[in-house]
Amino acid sequence: MENLKMIESNLLTQELSSYDPYDIWKTDVGMYIRKLFYKNKYIGLFPAGLLTIFDYYVNNKRRFFYNKQEFPITRAQTALIMINLYNLTQSIEYLKDAKKHIDWLIENYSIGYSGYCWGLNFPWVYSADETYDANIPFSTHTPYPLEAFIEYYKLTKDERLLDPIKSVFKFIEYDLQVMEESENHLIISYGAEKDRIVTNANSYIMYMYAMLLPFFPDKKEYIEKKIQKLYNFLTAVQNDNGSWLYSPYEGNSFIDCFHSCFVVKNIYKTNQIVDLESAPAIVGKGYDYILHNFLDEDEFLFNRFALSNKPSLVKFDLYDNAEMLNLAVLMKDKNIINKLDKAIKKTFIKKHTIYSTIDLFGFRKNANHLRWAVVPYLYALSKLEK
Repeated sequence: MENLKMIESNLLTQELSSYDPYDIWKTDVGMYIRKLFYKNKYIGLFPAGLLTIFDYYVNNKRRFFYNKQEFPITRAQTALIMINLYNLTQSIEYLKDAKKHIDWLIENYSIGYSGYCWGLNFPWVYSADETYDANIPFSTHTPYPLEAFIEYYKLTKDERLLDPIKSVFKFIEYDLQVMEESENHLIISYGAEKDRIVTNANSYIMYMYAMLLPFFPDKKEYIEKKIQKLYNFLTAVQNDNGSWLYSPYEGNSFIDCFHSCFVVKNIYKTNQIVDLESAPAIVGKGYDYILHNFLDEDEFLFNRFALSNKPSLVKFDLYDNAEMLNLAVLMKDKNIINKLDKAIKKTFIKKHTIYSTIDLFGFRKNANHLRWAVVPYLYALSKLEK
């Protein structure tokens, strides 16, 4: 009942716009400093540090110069939450609320691509010379609306969703770019351009293909081959200790908690649809790595990095712990579920406010930021209730 009240008080609203931890980096100054940091981290580190301090300790509550905004991934996860609550209670009001978010996603997608697809909804600097524009869709964001559409369709048989669902296949096939391919391996881009090789992105693409299988019975063999080749890439770049680098072919990559959870989750969920050889062992190895390399036993919270490539003021992030809670629910790990659930509530929630970050000094920061990471946390709670 406590979880249900928390979900309803945060999500049963007319809109889901919110501030975001990336607000400072969406400004013109923030984007310029990020480019400077990528060009030369020694020159860019000081101004980047100043902006971070300003965002954390001067502007964290007031949010001057920032604007609340809607995020497709937030709408999609909220739809999935409402579907979970409908399945739990059979209350038609939850299904009506899910429809509201489904409708929003149908109206608000990335324009100019082969199929329905979604991205961040704000520009993002990802290297010294390259910036994703606000419209560009991503392999890591599109799976959430796709899953919401499919789950809603299963319940309602709303045929207007069939075209958007099937069109995502065209997005994967024609807009995402093949970075490398051989007889046995396939690596696909992060966004709808030939950009970079990211481990969790390919795990999401694999899962999208798996979700789409029932909608393309005539392409079963073709899709399963794609899934297998993507899976082969993921297993090939898993380290001996069970970890995955965020970007396996970059010399200055990192290993963090929530992206690691994504990879394990997507392999687990894909294997429920398509039989992947040795998937339980791969999943178990990845899960064990997370447990033994991120968990702070004293606080019973999961740290941000096992391998970092830049300094940070973050001690604990709700996103890491929300995704770990979600993964523990999938894995049916009751010990982790019970202890982590209590630790999150104790640490990140004060009265009716959910904070996304605990800084190095133990202060709560980033109140009620839905995308990062209130909604991922509430999604985990909805699965926990179910």
